[in-house]
Amino acid sequence: MAWRLRRAGAGDSAALSLIASAAFLDTYVSVLDGGDLVEHCLKHNTTDAFATWAGDPTTVVTLAEHEPAHAPLGYTVLTAPDFPDGTQAGDIELRRIYTLSQTHGSGLGAALMAQAIDDARALGARRILLGVWDENRRARAFYERQGFVVVGARQFQVGAAIHDDPVYARVIA
Repeated sequence: MAWRLRRAGAGDSAALSLIASAAFLDTYVSVLDGGDLVEHCLKHNTTDAFATWAGDPTTVVTLAEHEPAHAPLGYTVLTAPDFPDGTQAGDIELRRIYTLSQTHGSGLGAALMAQAIDDARALGARRILLGVWDENRRARAFYERQGFVVVGARQFQVGAAIHDDPVYARVIA
């Protein structure tokens, strides 16, 4: 499968909103309540949210597109950390990294992660943090292969359900 990665702008907000919801549903459709999934996507994957991130000079949004047609396949969002505790000076959060399941095993996830690490360094970050659903074994194994280690925990709400998620970190400086 051929793809390209590029820095997203505010004009990409509709594509990012679409891929965000599609990838979230794709990942959690069989394990979370359907109503909670829909509510979460409608609340957190808005075009306004992506336009705000794309317009923030301290945030980097990367869009993965299928070649040659440029349909969205995945994305990342690097931004200021949003964790209740455990952050340090020089931290940045990989708030989102999602790809459609049809890309799993293609190397796209690793390419997005490599780009996120390069972008984090360019922003002056020394450590990348991320949270992940405790039961998402595929994602956790991917992060561990990428050199991330568990450094804490946080609670994450999807609809009415509150999840205790591990927080991972990777030193990049």
